[in-house]
Amino acid sequence: MKIKVCGLKYADNIADITALSPDYIGFICYDRSPRFIDDLDKGILQAIPTGITKTAVFVNEAAETISELITRYGFDAIQLHGTESPDFCEQFKGKVVVIKAFGVDEAFAFEQLRPYLNKVDYFMFDTKTPVHGGSGKTFDWAILTKYKLNVPFFLSGGLSADNIEEVKSINHPMLYALDLNSKFETAPALKDIDKLTQAFNTIKIYSNEIRS
Repeated sequence: MKIKVCGLKYADNIADITALSPDYIGFICYDRSPRFIDDLDKGILQAIPTGITKTAVFVNEAAETISELITRYGFDAIQLHGTESPDFCEQFKGKVVVIKAFGVDEAFAFEQLRPYLNKVDYFMFDTKTPVHGGSGKTFDWAILTKYKLNVPFFLSGGLSADNIEEVKSINHPMLYALDLNSKFETAPALKDIDKLTQAFNTIKIYSNEIRS
């Protein structure tokens, strides 16, 4: 089980989180988010160990802007959280890892994801809300049993120190990673290292149980 910590922008906090060795860390490149990186010093990202996938999060951003920020910051992956089309996603596949996020509720139809096959590397299933992620709310994970495509997915939306153990109830072969964000904060973009450490330990124990 991979771990992604998303919504970072403070240098000391980023350093503390990279010391935990997450698999992915996310930076919000969406100016309506309280976690927007704005003009973050690119040297902070350059100092991140190469084994951690630096992920830029966009919402209906222009392709030219995405490409420019990938080059400026050396992002390894992009997470597209808007209404980006399959063809829009495809133009970045092979250049960086492409994660396409979808807001999920009880009426979500997973069949609508089929046009994205071979055009993204991963899906992300987040809680459907009027905003684009970071709501701190979960959706009913039971609906994931309806997902039948052969594309691994990240699980997002309201994961916390209180419910991380419940992930063990999700028995899905395509569950690839957990996305930890707002429920592990003391303020927007400022992560609680103690809570994250506890969650990392829980996830790693669970991962070892799966492998055994």
